[in-house]
Amino acid sequence: MPLRDSLRATLVATIWGANFVVIDEGMRGFPPFLLLSVRFMVVLLPLVFIVPRPAPWATILRIGVFMSLGQFVLLYLALHLGMPAGLASLVVQAQVIASIGISRLVLKEHPSRRQLVGVAIGLIGLAVLVLGRAGGAPLLPLLLVLAACLSWSVGNVLTRRAQIVSGLGLTVWSGIMVPLPALALALLVDGPHAVGHAVSHIDVLTVASTLYTALGSSLFGYGVWNSLLSRYPVGAVVPFALLVPPAGITTAWIVLGQRPGLSEVVGGAILLAGIAVTTLQRAAARQAVSSVDRCPESVPLVPPPTDCLLSPSPASPV
Repeated sequence: MPLRDSLRATLVATIWGANFVVIDEGMRGFPPFLLLSVRFMVVLLPLVFIVPRPAPWATILRIGVFMSLGQFVLLYLALHLGMPAGLASLVVQAQVIASIGISRLVLKEHPSRRQLVGVAIGLIGLAVLVLGRAGGAPLLPLLLVLAACLSWSVGNVLTRRAQIVSGLGLTVWSGIMVPLPALALALLVDGPHAVGHAVSHIDVLTVASTLYTALGSSLFGYGVWNSLLSRYPVGAVVPFALLVPPAGITTAWIVLGQRPGLSEVVGGAILLAGIAVTTLQRAAARQAVSSVDRCPESVPLVPPPTDCLLSPSPASPV
């Protein structure tokens, strides 16, 4: 990807990393499924009346089931059942492997050797982070987070296959699948009394958490993410999600004073190295691309630039 789009993907991963801390703080005053329902209500209203529907309903609903509803219901349920937010931000990045694997099977996209090496390095860093934090992690919430990874991966591949130009439109309209099912789960799991009490005692922290997750993480984050997936292969986009754990750990350090341990520092550094290998072109490759751009193969009646003239080799006729 060009540098500009790589920087956009990096910004999205940073926003998503902070998102886990924000969600965890928001859950102090709101039941998880109610928080999820309100988040997507903010995403939908009033934008659903302003942003045109970017694809047929069948495509929108398919992507919404996996990218929005399945991923977030499973993730919020895992957090509700005791999955630590920091560990969830680490485990959820297993979607990188699943996304690349599913895209290879369904879309016949073959990642380059460089991308595969970068992802492998990044996953080693992820393993270091998980092993440093996974002590005593409950099994059921862990399985739910892995299921959320799979749902996100399927959503990534469906988004890539649809190649919808408007990433914002897809984010808004696919979110239509979330509010009512999430509200129903809140009433079922927490009960009407707890839901009513939370709504009547909403505080500034919950409002700020909802606005951050709706405007920053969903509208901006998934708007940019879906736009990138419509333009580039899955293997070129999803490795940036490996930056989410270091961003989350750094945010927890700055906001909550949770100082990272040795495994987190080492694992984060390896993750960053993997992203660099996956995304950064070598100088020679950039120079070659630039040279091709400057020196078109054939431009009728226009002489080539001087720097495109090749000196004759000894075997060339003069």
